[in-house]
Amino acid sequence: MSRLFDTSNLRRFEAGNRFVQTLEADDLHIGAFSDDPPWSMAESEPEWLAVVDPLRRQQARQLPRLLTPPRVPPLRRAVTVLAVLGRAIGLWRLLERGTDRSRAALSHRIREAAETLGPTYIKLAQIISAGEGVFPQELVDECKKCRDQVPAVPYDRIVAVIEEDLGRPLHQIFSHIEPVPVAAASIAQVHRATLRSGQKVVVKVQRPGIDQVVRRDLAVLSWLAPHLVGRIPVSALANPPALVELFAETIIEELDFRIEAANMLDVGRVYAELDQRNFIVPRPHPVHVTRRVLVMEELNGFNFNDVDAMRAAGVDTEAVLKTGMIGFLEGVFLHGVFHGDLHGGNLFILPDGRTALMDFGITGRLTERERLAFLRMMMSATTNNVSGQIEALRDLGALPSDVEIEAVITDLGLDGPPIDPTKLAPDQLVKELQRVVKALLAYGARMPKPLMLYVKNLIFIDGATASLAPELDLFAAITEVATHFATTHGSTIAAQLGMQQQTWDLDLDGVKAGFGIDPATTSQFTYAELKQRRELIRKRLGEHAVSRS
Repeated sequence: MSRLFDTSNLRRFEAGNRFVQTLEADDLHIGAFSDDPPWSMAESEPEWLAVVDPLRRQQARQLPRLLTPPRVPPLRRAVTVLAVLGRAIGLWRLLERGTDRSRAALSHRIREAAETLGPTYIKLAQIISAGEGVFPQELVDECKKCRDQVPAVPYDRIVAVIEEDLGRPLHQIFSHIEPVPVAAASIAQVHRATLRSGQKVVVKVQRPGIDQVVRRDLAVLSWLAPHLVGRIPVSALANPPALVELFAETIIEELDFRIEAANMLDVGRVYAELDQRNFIVPRPHPVHVTRRVLVMEELNGFNFNDVDAMRAAGVDTEAVLKTGMIGFLEGVFLHGVFHGDLHGGNLFILPDGRTALMDFGITGRLTERERLAFLRMMMSATTNNVSGQIEALRDLGALPSDVEIEAVITDLGLDGPPIDPTKLAPDQLVKELQRVVKALLAYGARMPKPLMLYVKNLIFIDGATASLAPELDLFAAITEVATHFATTHGSTIAAQLGMQQQTWDLDLDGVKAGFGIDPATTSQFTYAELKQRRELIRKRLGEHAVSRS
């Protein structure tokens, strides 16, 4: 008998006035799962898992075709897209261009256009929302509003998808399912449910027809993107064709939930191997997983943004932040597998302070070359090795493979003393940013998917610091993280990079210089102080924009 239905490892505990039976957790050696499982993943490999590797290869083969601009795009959709975007840009030109709120107004109209055009464009806006430093800040801030829920699909259509994919009437699988979703996003929506066997679960269901919608929209975007080069105010790191390529690589994986369920198992395995038990990954159901339906274990906790409730319950929010930072970096540097879409809606905090991760549709997977490049980037950053950092970026695909490292360092001004941007006048600050962007443009710099996901998560951790630990001493935190890697993984990292472990020495003065701070006069630097510096920089950029309008 499958262990999933085996009662030999059941235990009972009292909940109120009733007794509840749960399984002993005999699968924690293969995944960072909860202690009270609704089923065990240790018995045998789920049948749906066997198709995942062929699916990944099939998607990789399809991607070039999806990105090839068609001679003629899907006409009806292309007309709709051009009409909506044209109206947004036309109104901006007529009403707001040249005013002191020109960029903010254009960003607002672009975000509204994305919401009008539907799920694919909302998802694209969500990717832009994580592009601080790549896209204009006004556009990033506006696109962050697209992270809110979108209108839910009617319940009867959701039921039809579930019954079609699972091959049985709903009542034969679930004793109850909530008609109102707990979350409705651009690709899917999530409903709470109870299986016939009594386990509490959540059911993720793909929006009907979204696969065809995404592929049609990718055809329009692939056709449109080359015509937008040089016509919209974004840097070369996110030029339109490159952005469409990045978007396609990301969204195509989200259209098959068997891949997402496999991602859950892989990320859970990584944390188990790292013995990072402060993370919890929900167990996917061993049977009820298909292309469009994913049944998984229900986990509950504090909303990630509910800091007051966490602290009232005795949760150490600063420890939550530090654990999350170290766990994310370990997944990247040591295993090359990590959750690729961290944001407040995709995780919550258990009462005991552990972090539950949700939504594994976007998961970072590095080749061995990419993983070692990330590792070198980390080592070079902590030891103030500028050449090593540029070489790592080259190996990640952010720079051409034949780029001259020393020339890049010279052109970017990395061989001189660090510049404190807060001490530059508005015109000087803008000129410096333009100089750096122009130099990167000349080298053909781009933002490859692994680096984008990595930066995207770092931006989330940065924002989480503001709410969980605003008075965190950043230099002390960096020292703590570096010490953890040196003491816990130092010999492994040294062997993989071909270096002597004793030569790894944190250059904190170099780290301080990277922030534009004088190492001799600053011993502490809190996140709140960093935020003040950023606000000053934004203010000066705004002053420059006003003076030019």
